[in-house]
Amino acid sequence: MVRIDLNDPNIMDAKEASKIWGHAENYVRLFIKQNPNKFPEGTIRKFGKQWVVTTEGMEAITGVPDPRKNKDN
Repeated sequence: MVRIDLNDPNIMDAKEASKIWGHAENYVRLFIKQNPNKFPEGTIRKFGKQWVVTTEGMEAITGVPDPRKNKDN
């Protein structure tokens, strides 16, 4: 069985991801409603009422690399 590390910073809730990429808190929720096929397979999932998205998913829909990586330099 593959172990998934839920502490991985590349896994985040939609609200947090939206803020990191500089969008309104509801950006991911609205985007998935309007463009569900834009997210690569396995990069977004709904758990109950909460959307969880990966860095790869956010980079795919925004076309912008992870902004947190620029802060490390």
